[in-house]
Amino acid sequence: MPTPSMEDYLERIYMLIEDKGYARVSDIAEALEVHPSSVTKMVQKLDKSEYLIYEKYRGLVLTPKGKKIGKRLVYRHDLLEDFMKIIGVTNENIYVDVEGIEHHLSWDAIDRIGDLVQYFQEDEKRINELRDVQKRNEEEADSKGHI
Repeated sequence: MPTPSMEDYLERIYMLIEDKGYARVSDIAEALEVHPSSVTKMVQKLDKSEYLIYEKYRGLVLTPKGKKIGKRLVYRHDLLEDFMKIIGVTNENIYVDVEGIEHHLSWDAIDRIGDLVQYFQEDEKRINELRDVQKRNEEEADSKGHI
């Protein structure tokens, strides 16, 4: 099982390969805002754990195991962003909130959140009803002087 740090790398590597067709150490370092030497160390660790194959100066490729996990991590991230939008979290907070919780949820919790997101997306009326509840709660809090 990959560590949260390994997951961040696998997710980013998977996205780079999907977007550009490849992922270089410099691309990964830039995307994760870390030093290339840190990327090299992690890539070597991921290679040892058989998530990818890394050859110095030649680049890297995800193994089937690495691809599968990378795809699932991207799905988890996107799902949590959708969930945050549905429940009304402001756009400027969504990315930070998702990064803060994504490694701390079980896959069972992710599946249940997926069910909830699907439930709301299947009928726009449900989202509107949720917004009405949120608006009432805000008005009630304002009238009581709560922040």
